[in-house]
Amino acid sequence: MKIIFAGSPEFAVPALNALVSHGANIAAVITQPDKPVGRKKILTPTPVKSRARELDIPVYDFAKIRDHAAEVKAIGADIMITCAYGQILTQDILNCFKKGVWNLHASLLPELRGASPIQSAILEGKTHTGVTVMKTELSLDTGDMLLVKRTEIGNRTYGELEETLSHLAAEAAVEALDYLQSGKTQLLMQDEAKATYCKKINKADGKISFENSAENICRLVRAMNPQPVAYCMQGENPLNILRAQICADESQAEVGTVISADKHGVKVKCRNGAVNILELIPSGGKKMSAADYSNGRKIKAGDKLD
Repeated sequence: MKIIFAGSPEFAVPALNALVSHGANIAAVITQPDKPVGRKKILTPTPVKSRARELDIPVYDFAKIRDHAAEVKAIGADIMITCAYGQILTQDILNCFKKGVWNLHASLLPELRGASPIQSAILEGKTHTGVTVMKTELSLDTGDMLLVKRTEIGNRTYGELEETLSHLAAEAAVEALDYLQSGKTQLLMQDEAKATYCKKINKADGKISFENSAENICRLVRAMNPQPVAYCMQGENPLNILRAQICADESQAEVGTVISADKHGVKVKCRNGAVNILELIPSGGKKMSAADYSNGRKIKAGDKLD
């Protein structure tokens, strides 16, 4: 079976590696165009493109894949497997593959269709998430499901959970290919009554409000680590928060007040209880422990965070 693999970020690299190691016939890789990265705006290929080159697989980096249906069809692949590719596929593209386009989506569909399923699973307090292999349709993440792989979320950050799911997606890709090659696929329709959606996450979504519960604030911190990073304001300057934990507090301090700042961290009053900040990035600074930040007298009990 001749395959095109479409993906872009580091998340998709393990799936490509797994398919190649499994002996899959990857005829081509399709990815996003090179983008300027860093302060010097150096034009940089996607991680998937870099890996495909190492594997000597032909790579196409169409700015808009919908404008290149004829080129995609000419590759002559039977199926396309997509993983965090980053572009909407048109019917002309879907028609290029007689055995379908199959997407590795990082949620337990039909929950969390859309652009930020990993972060949203943490934000919503889900206990489990996973990877669903579904047949791609024109509608957003609505296709029939081929298989599902699950994992517990626990206290993982977005970055930690993303890494776990990327390897789960690699396992799912290999299993899905075996099913498709056997010709004995059984698809399950998604239950539309249970469908939920998630939007793209941006920097503004990381703003902490200490009027929220300690539990919700800690979820936000985990969901935004390593990017775009949760933050609050310390005076006129943003204070990026990387790690925090729930802690009990019976004080009558105002919400947002620093209750203590010592070797144990920076404890801040919330609507109920408190959060103990463990790791942070001060404005214009580098990652450090909250204990070190307080030792440098950059924050003290009685200060107000907003």
